Amino acid sequence: MKVAIIGCGVIGAGWAARFLLNGHDVSIFDTGPDAERRMREVLANARSSLPALYDRPLPSAGQLDFVGTIAEAVTDAYWVQESVPERLEVKRAIYAAIEPHLANGALLASSTSAIRPSKLQELCSHPERLIVAHPFNPVYLLPLVEVVGSELTPPALKARAAETLQSIGMHPLVLDRENDGFIGNRLQEAMWRETLWMIKEGVATTAQIDEAILYGFGLRCAQMGQFETYRLAGGEAGMRHFFAQFGPSLVEPLSHLMDVPDLDAALIDRIAEQSDAQSAGRSIRETERARDASLVAMIRSLKPQGVGAGGTIRAHEAHLPLRQDGSLPVTARRVIPSSWTDANGHMNEAHYLEIASNAADALTEGCGVTAEYIAAGRSHFTGETHVRYLAELHEGDEITVRTQVLYGMGKKTHLFHRLYGPSEELAATVEMMILHVDLATRAIREPLPNVAVALKNLEKAHAHLPRPDGAGAAIRDLYKMEAEHSVSRAV
Repeated sequence: MKVAIIGCGVIGAGWAARFLLNGHDVSIFDTGPDAERRMREVLANARSSLPALYDRPLPSAGQLDFVGTIAEAVTDAYWVQESVPERLEVKRAIYAAIEPHLANGALLASSTSAIRPSKLQELCSHPERLIVAHPFNPVYLLPLVEVVGSELTPPALKARAAETLQSIGMHPLVLDRENDGFIGNRLQEAMWRETLWMIKEGVATTAQIDEAILYGFGLRCAQMGQFETYRLAGGEAGMRHFFAQFGPSLVEPLSHLMDVPDLDAALIDRIAEQSDAQSAGRSIRETERARDASLVAMIRSLKPQGVGAGGTIRAHEAHLPLRQDGSLPVTARRVIPSSWTDANGHMNEAHYLEIASNAADALTEGCGVTAEYIAAGRSHFTGETHVRYLAELHEGDEITVRTQVLYGMGKKTHLFHRLYGPSEELAATVEMMILHVDLATRAIREPLPNVAVALKNLEKAHAHLPRPDGAGAAIRDLYKMEAEHSVSRAV
C-alpha cells in the first residue's frame, strides 16, 4: 500500500523509513535541494537499527520514490503524512494542494508537535479527514505516536489510524481530548524551561544537566513512568504516602514553572558552545548512529519482560509470519548491532548462540509453543549445541537464519540452523538438540499433540533435503590434523 510523505526533514524522513521498512511503498514530496540526500542518510540509519529490534524478518521493504508534485505523491496513497514547518500559512497551502488528490477513505495525518487538530482542520475543506499523528525522534525507532482528534474527528478515524500505526510497530497513544502540546511535549517543555534557567543563572552546564538525566532518573523512564516511579518512592503505603512526604515541597520555589528566560544571543551562544564541546567532535550522523545503537540495546532488553517499547516490539513481532525462503523457513533475520561486536571487530561468539536460540523459539512458536503454552507449564530446553564459525560477521551485516528440522519426534527435536551473512555467504552453523519439558517438575515430557504433529510435519517436509555438512560433527583434533598435514607434506 502506498504512503505519501509531504516534507522530508528529520521527522518526515523518519516516517518514510518506518513505513518503507514495514513493506509500504513511499512517495516523497520535498522541494529542498538536499531532501533526497537527507532521506538516504536517515534510511541508512534505519536499515541498520530497526531490523535489529526484531528476531523475525520484517516484510520486504517497499519502493521509495521522490516526486516533483504533491499531486503525484498523494494520488492513490491511503495514508498521507504532513511534516512541514509549524506555520499555519504553510500548512494551509499544503492542505489545499493535498485535498483535491486525496483518495476516498485516505487519511491525512499531521506530525505537528503542538498545534491542536481543530486549528489545522480549519485550514481544510474536509476537516473530518485530518488527524494529528505526532511521533518522537527517531521515528523509525521510538514507537510512541500521539493520536489526537477534535470534536469533528470521527472515532472510527482515530481507531483506523491506531490500527495502521500498530501494524508498523508503533504504539498509538489515543488522546481523549485535544490540547496544546498534547502529552509528551508538555512534559518535555517543562523540563526544557528548567534547563534553560539553570544555564542562564549559571547553576549548571549543558553537560552537567545531561549527566543528571543520563545517570539518574532518565534510566528509570524507559521501563517505568512518572507515576509508577513515585508510587514506589512512597514505599509500601504507595502514592498516598508519597504525597504526604513530598507534596508540601511543591509550594517551595524549586522551579521557575511557566517563566521563560530571555533567549538572547548570549544565552544561545553559551548553550551552543557547551553543547558542541559535549559532542567531542562527533558529527550529527555519528551521534545519531551511537544514539540508535543504544536505543536498540535498551529496547531489546525490555522485550523479554514485555515492558514499554520492548512490549510494543514483542507484540508487533508476534504478528510477523515466518517466511519460507526456498525449502527452509527463515526463522530469524536481523542486523548486527555494535553491542554484538568484540575487541576483534567481529560478532562475538555468544551472540551466535543467542540468534540460534531466538530462531529455535520462532520455529517452535510457529508449531504451537506460544506464550500461553509456556504459561501453562510446558516448554523446550536446550540439551546440546554445536557451533561452527565459517566466516566473520561485522557490525551492520544482516544475518538470515534458515532452520532445518532433522528430527522432530516427541520429546526431542534436532535442529540445524544455517546463518547467512551478506551476499548469502554461509557464515556459521548451529546444531541444537532441544528437549520438551514439564516446567513444574523440570522433567522431559511429551509435548501436546498439536505441537508434536507440527514438529513432525516439519521433519517430513525437510526429509528430502540432504543431511547438512557438519551435522553431528564433534570438535576436530587439531593436533591430529597438524600431524596428518605434516606427514602429507613429507610424502
